[in-house]
Amino acid sequence: MSLVGNWSYPTAIKFGAGRIKELPEACAAAGMKNPLLVTDKGLADLLITTATLDIMEAAGLGRGLFAEVDPNPNENNLEAGVAAYNAGGHDGVIAFGGGSGLDLGKMVAFMAGQTRPVWDFEDIGDWWTRADADVIAPIIAVPTTAGTGSEVGRASVITNSETHAKKIIFHPKVLPTVVICDPELTVGMPRFITAGTGLDAFAHCVEAFSSPHYHPMSQGIALEGMRLVKEYLPRAYADGTDLEARAHMMSAASMGATGFQKGLGAIHAMSHPIGAHFNTHHGTTNAVCMPSVLAFNAPAIADRFQMAADYLGIDGGFDGFRAFVQTFNDDLGIPRKLSDLGVTEAAIPDLVKGAIIDPSCGGNPIELNEQNLTALFNNAL
Repeated sequence: MSLVGNWSYPTAIKFGAGRIKELPEACAAAGMKNPLLVTDKGLADLLITTATLDIMEAAGLGRGLFAEVDPNPNENNLEAGVAAYNAGGHDGVIAFGGGSGLDLGKMVAFMAGQTRPVWDFEDIGDWWTRADADVIAPIIAVPTTAGTGSEVGRASVITNSETHAKKIIFHPKVLPTVVICDPELTVGMPRFITAGTGLDAFAHCVEAFSSPHYHPMSQGIALEGMRLVKEYLPRAYADGTDLEARAHMMSAASMGATGFQKGLGAIHAMSHPIGAHFNTHHGTTNAVCMPSVLAFNAPAIADRFQMAADYLGIDGGFDGFRAFVQTFNDDLGIPRKLSDLGVTEAAIPDLVKGAIIDPSCGGNPIELNEQNLTALFNNAL
């Protein structure tokens, strides 16, 4: 089977090995003549980034680069990125990298022409209508990990550096115009990043599948996304050059983010404040929280995960699925406890305060409150 395709859902996606070479055509389709490539500090000097800048330069698109992006990007990174965008006279953004580069790049394109502060566009009610949609710059997304799925998302997560709260900034036009999913760009990922990002995709699918909201399309996407991660993440982890496994994981990442239009839940409500306070890797944090959240949600989700377990070839219904998740984590080198990530018991009250106001709470199948969230944090600690 040829792992190459052109998809139009949820946006235009050019999928296949080597397709980064089509970046100039993607820029033309998006109306970009002078794009700014936004990525994180760790990627700035790597070959995949310099080669992409070479492709841009050879096509007469310049080699504009902004890489002052932290692992959990914040409003200071955003302010610097917008300044670089406007100073360079850029007309669009190539968001390049993992979740941090993709999220910050999308926000640079979104905020470059706005006059209100970014926090005015948090994903609350219709706050997105406050934005001037006409000045949002076009975005091309190029993922270099297989996890967050931000390349097909209409939002970004930005950390408030003063309050240590992660905020979801939403607007429909933040959805990239074109996505280039080239699995060759993920070959160089270290094993721990392969594991953490892959389990991020898995968490997205698990939480979407658990959400009580009605969205049959997302439900089906989440189920198949879980299967792809189960089958191919161990292969990508064992052999980073396994291009078939890398390709299927890249698909699973986009599927997870498409699926969670149905909702997220307690896993993300917990991991967002943990990441903001302790600067942990998001996907790894999700993975550590997952077994405790599955146990907590069992009364509401056991029946539907009986079906999922059957589809995934896991014996034992929901209990078998939950046991599989812990074994899966163990086999991929994921710590069993939040304390192994540096989380402290003293921080739990602040973490609970952050979790209870996180938008992900609304998608959990059991209503979350300060009491049960405190128990969840303690159980995962």
